Amino acid sequence: MENPELVIKTCSSLEEHEIPYSSSQGPMSEELLTEDQLRRKLKFFFMNPCEKFRARGRKPWKLCIQILKIAMVTIQLVFFGLSNEMVVTFKEENTIAFKHLFLKGYVDRRDDTYAVYRQEEVYDHVTFAIKQYLDLRNLSVGNHAYEKKGAEQSAMAVCQHFYKQGSIFPGNDTFDIDPEIQTECFYIEPRTPINDPRLEENQFNLTLDFHRLVTVEIMFKLKAINLQTVRHHELPDCYDFTVTITFDNKAHSGRIKISLDNDVSIRECTDWHVSGSIQKNTHYMMIFDAFVILTCLSSLTLCIRSVIKGIRLQREYVRFSHHRFRMKVSWADHMEFVNGWYILIIVSDVLSIIGSILKMEIQAKSLTSYDICSILLGTSTMLVWLGVIRYLGFFEKYNLLILTLRAALPNVIRFCCCAAMIYLGYCFCGWIVLGPYHVKFRSLNMVSECLFSLINGDDMFATFAIMQQKSYLVWLFSRIYLYSFISLFIYMVLSLFIALITDTYETIKHYQKDGFPESELHAFVSECKDLPTSGRYRLEDDDDLSVSMLCCCKQ
Repeated sequence: MENPELVIKTCSSLEEHEIPYSSSQGPMSEELLTEDQLRRKLKFFFMNPCEKFRARGRKPWKLCIQILKIAMVTIQLVFFGLSNEMVVTFKEENTIAFKHLFLKGYVDRRDDTYAVYRQEEVYDHVTFAIKQYLDLRNLSVGNHAYEKKGAEQSAMAVCQHFYKQGSIFPGNDTFDIDPEIQTECFYIEPRTPINDPRLEENQFNLTLDFHRLVTVEIMFKLKAINLQTVRHHELPDCYDFTVTITFDNKAHSGRIKISLDNDVSIRECTDWHVSGSIQKNTHYMMIFDAFVILTCLSSLTLCIRSVIKGIRLQREYVRFSHHRFRMKVSWADHMEFVNGWYILIIVSDVLSIIGSILKMEIQAKSLTSYDICSILLGTSTMLVWLGVIRYLGFFEKYNLLILTLRAALPNVIRFCCCAAMIYLGYCFCGWIVLGPYHVKFRSLNMVSECLFSLINGDDMFATFAIMQQKSYLVWLFSRIYLYSFISLFIYMVLSLFIALITDTYETIKHYQKDGFPESELHAFVSECKDLPTSGRYRLEDDDDLSVSMLCCCKQ
């Protein structure tokens, strides 16, 4: 009796080419079959969601979840942004109000020119702040009140910090000083009468030795309620303001700078009642945040699963290449199995989940970490929207940007590293030479910001004009320094950077017309000619190669 023959249709023989299989050819045919199976698995792995749907009929759940997540995360961010905007506005407006209430003769300005120069002015400003604090209820147009500790109201603290010992004689060029800092404080109770004669006569033990004085600090706490959130269907928050007025005499230059700092803490009001449906709206938002967390968890699970599958397939291909072809797989082919878009989505999902939990805690008034929550939600939303580019990349005309960025990235990083060395050299040089004569070069951070602005053509004339001319040598050096930096970075470095991107762009366009160079991995996969609609992928089992005979053979 003759041995029965099995007809094997491989990927490379999609239509009519058949390979006879007999028992005597078992090991070799099985090896070829395994190779054919691996090619088909690799080709399916590198398909886009639409092709995978046509190949196996599986619904693109990751794609659907990503579209849903984009909408939900964006809506969540918009609502949180509107809420955060009200919080920030309330903080800033209260800080401005405190400056006008407690700083004598204060006028809104952006610089630090609010200062006093005479001893009498220091006493007047301290007395003015105390009087304003005691008469707060009659002066403030806001709903400010004193903080209470039990049944008592907290007092205002007026403290002076000074050197322990100091005998200074500038005329004789001599001094004797002990740098240890000592502190003396006295306290003003809110119930102190505004017409107390001690206020007029400055008898609150405030005697300042300006030769030893370092700083004077006035500290007090106030409370307020942010009622504007009611109009946006949110529960009002209760705010605790810790206000610190500082008279800074550290430099002992004859100029005492005055600043007001407002430290804010937000908490849930202890006893409240609001008519209407605000409480329901708060619950609805927390339910919506819970749905966002569930959506992100689903996306995270599917993406981690895909990354694990890619790593498994990578190991399988490496073992096969080493066993069959005695070939070492290149690093570039290794990285083909690690989908960077999935890593991006995983990071965004983790950030979104943590940010949503913090947002729910903020709505429940258990936390007040608006800044941390803003960073997490903002970064996650940015990464989610960047991930949309992946799906646009499935279309050839929209794929140009992604391919150009990916191809140019290594060269851009190397180029920027070289340019950074020159940039840092100019930063250090400008800081040490021009710092004493130019306000924009006083610190390394300011130098870097100034030079980066010059690269982008911003504020050039002002940078040249502000330079002091006290030293002609330094002034001449500044001109050489600025002209050489602008010429080097704008006309050479920036032009080379643009040329680098343009050259990569032209290369990608050429590849799109004539075909991209194939790596060993893609050359191996390209031998599989099965189309997504051929039906062969529906018989594949991703996780088990032992059933390959059932998947790829026909009797």
